[in-house]
Formats: sequence, structure tokens, C-alpha cells
Amino acid sequence: MLGHLGLIAGLALLIGLALRGVNILLSVLIAVLVIGLTNGLALQAVFLQHFPFGPSGAFSFAGNFLLLFLCGALFGRVMAASQAAQGVAMAVTHWLGTRQALLVAMLACALLTYGGVVVFVVMFTMYPIGVTLMREANIPRRLYAAAIALGAGTFTMTALPGTPSIHNVIGANALGTDLFAGGWYGVLGGLLMAVFGMLYLQHQWRQSLAAGEGYQATPKDEQMAALASQQGTALPGGLKSFTPVLLVLLIILMPRLLQMGGLRADWITFALTQPILWSSLALLSGAALCYLLFPPVRKNFVQTAGQGADDALLPLINTAAVIGFGGVVIQTAGYHAFADWLLNLSLPPLLSVFLSANLISGITGSASGGLQIFMSSLAPAYLEAGVAPELLHRIANLAAGGLDSLPHSGAVIALFTLMGLTHREAYKDVFVVTVLAPLVAALIVVFTAMLLS
Repeated sequence: MLGHLGLIAGLALLIGLALRGVNILLSVLIAVLVIGLTNGLALQAVFLQHFPFGPSGAFSFAGNFLLLFLCGALFGRVMAASQAAQGVAMAVTHWLGTRQALLVAMLACALLTYGGVVVFVVMFTMYPIGVTLMREANIPRRLYAAAIALGAGTFTMTALPGTPSIHNVIGANALGTDLFAGGWYGVLGGLLMAVFGMLYLQHQWRQSLAAGEGYQATPKDEQMAALASQQGTALPGGLKSFTPVLLVLLIILMPRLLQMGGLRADWITFALTQPILWSSLALLSGAALCYLLFPPVRKNFVQTAGQGADDALLPLINTAAVIGFGGVVIQTAGYHAFADWLLNLSLPPLLSVFLSANLISGITGSASGGLQIFMSSLAPAYLEAGVAPELLHRIANLAAGGLDSLPHSGAVIALFTLMGLTHREAYKDVFVVTVLAPLVAALIVVFTAMLLS
């Protein structure tokens, strides 16, 4: 009983500290201490074995995925320094117009994240542009934040096949699949998330205008608007800005397309079986193309690359810390009882996958953290139950992107901090587009897969 209460207390403590803005690494370590003490785990085993080096340990994860985080952050930093990321966003704005500002925000974020730009870089890219969009279209700040969350943290993160997102790579790496596993199911889920989320935001926008709620400027907005104006005078063209993103996607797509065409080669096998290395190579190639295309990058490339390396550290450490938290949790009797309960529920296997991946991601407040723990602790049982690896890859990815965006999610906290919002002001809209929409989409995909299999 004490152990079960300790698990609940540790989780509640992690959520509470995160909501109060306490550093996630410190929050995790405190929560881990509580769980270890209440579950009778030796402290030396908790802090020197299970948390850092266990199967779901923080350093085990960081060691496996350091290269991908590094290359993703480097590509994002180079895209920002070259102003190509801003060019992508402004090109979408030009094509659709400011009256479609919410759709602009979603599509621009989606294009950038699907191409490999890390979500935190996308947030900082879209804020300066967003000030102009919010002002001209009279959009409440909370709805613009939700549009960013929808485009950057839902369908391109877990649903669409081929993306070099960490979530897609975790599934491929654990199951021996590739980044296109369960592709059509992913496309279906992605379309449902995007359409449902955008319909909700457009409805809320109309309601806000009718109620007299609109854009309200802050002092920080004026600084961001000036930055966007300054950048806009020298932005590269839309096609040129898109080129590095297209190269990343082409490199990732090429092995699968050649294989479908009947070509066999060692490098194709390597690309399809080494998702971390191949995705990293694609991102590095995109960064190299930025270097060739954009003179501003060449002027300060060493400094920009160093900043990219720095950008990789915080997301990697935070994600690894959450996974290390899970690495301690799975050593407890309470977790094993929880896992046995999940596996023994009288549910179809795919519905059980949906439930278990969602719950674990909700506990950790991280889709990547929850997915890594799911893959290491529960996925083998589902494979033994007859779930195909490709289908397990996509369903688990879709499910992990549901409850991951609860209030203690690091990405949610970072977005609200950047835009000067509180949970009370903006979380309801973010909840609908990043929790409710992915849950509904994933359930529809699960039932579709059950009908077709």
C-alpha cells in the first residue's frame, strides 16, 4: 500500500513542481527520491543504476538519441540563422493571407516540424511573425498559441509517416520498422487531428470576435514585431526557404521509394534499418544545404553550429530526465501490477495499446518519454499477442501523443512562458487541440485498423 501511495505522491509531486515552474530535472529527482523511499528501493540503485543506466534510464536514452537531437537542433538553428524558417512562415502567410492566420500558423509549424526543425525553434520562429498576424486579424493570444501547438505538437509529431521526429524514430528503433510504418493509418490520424483542431480554433475565433475578445498587445510583442519587420526586409524567397526542408524529406523518402521500385542495395537496407543514423544524416544534409544557399550562415557558421549544439542539450536532458523517472517507476511492484492490469484487460490488443501508451505518456507528461518506456516494458507483450510491428509502431505513436500534453508537459509550459500566457488563460484551447483531438483521431484509427485486420 505504501508503495502505491508513493507512486501516486511521486507523480503528483512531479506535476505540481512542473506547474510551479521548477526545473524539470530537479522535479524528477525529487519525485524519484519519494518513489524510491516509499517502495523500498535502495537509493544507490535508484540514482546510480535505474535512473541513469537502466533499460529506460536517462543516460541510456541520451546515449542512443544524442546524435538525432544534436542534428535536429543544428538544422533548426541553421534554418533560423539563415532566416529560411521565417521565409517558410512568411511564404505560407503570403499564399493564404492574414485572414487565415490560424491556418497559416498551423501549416507553417507543420511544414517546419515535419521537415525536422525542433519544436522549440518553431515556437521562437512563429512568435515574431505571430504578433503581426494576431494584430491584423484580431486573434486572441490564447488561440494563436493553440494553433502553434496544433501544428508543431500533434500530427507531424506522431502521425505522419516519414518524419524524423524523435517519436517516429523511437518506434522504428525499438521495433525494427522504418519511419513509414503504418503509413496510411498515420495519414488518416494526421488528417483527423488537423481538421478537428482547426475547426475548433476557427469556431473559437468567431465566438471570441462576437464576444468582443481580441488581440491584446504586450511590451514583448512590440519587440517581437520589430524583429519580424527587421527580418522581413531580407528574407529569402519561399521556394529557396523550403529547399532545405524538402532535401531532408527527400533523403528520408528515397530509400523507401527505391525499395518499392524493386531496387536492392546495402545502403538502402542500412537506411531502412538505422533510423537514428539515417535521419541524422538527412538533417545534416539539410544544414549543409543551408550553408551553401544562405550567405548569413557562412559568416558565422561555427558560432551558429555551437548554438545548435547548445540548443540540443536542454531538450535532450529534459526528455532523458522524464524517461529516467519512468526507469525508476518500472522497477516498482506497483508499476508491474499496473502493467499486468493493462495487459490482462479484456480488450482487443490495439485498444489495449491505445490505453497503455496514453496512460504512460500522461504519467510522464512526455510523448517521447512515455513511448520509450512503453516500447521497453510493454511492446514485447503486444508483439507476442500477434500485433504486427508496423501497426504497433503507428498506433503506439498516435496514442503517445494524447495525454502527453497534460498541464505538466514541458512543451506546454515552454509555449505559455514564451507567449506570456497562464494555464488559466490558455490551457483549455491547447487541451482540445493537443489532447482531445489526438485522442479522438487515435481511437478512430484503432477501430479502422481493427475492422481492416
